[in-house]
Amino acid sequence: MTRTRESAHVPALWTAAYGTHHAPAVRLAARCLLRVRAFVRELALADHVGSGGY
Repeated sequence: MTRTRESAHVPALWTAAYGTHHAPAVRLAARCLLRVRAFVRELALADHVGSGGY
């Protein structure tokens, strides 16, 4: 099985959120941004689902 570049790519936001070398405030902000990004992505995908969504 060959790993593609996309699956191996780790965004800088993930590194900031879960890395130990950043300040706690930076980690908290990065985690909040990841949650917002996930929500916006789900909202965008819900527009394309026939059964409704949000």
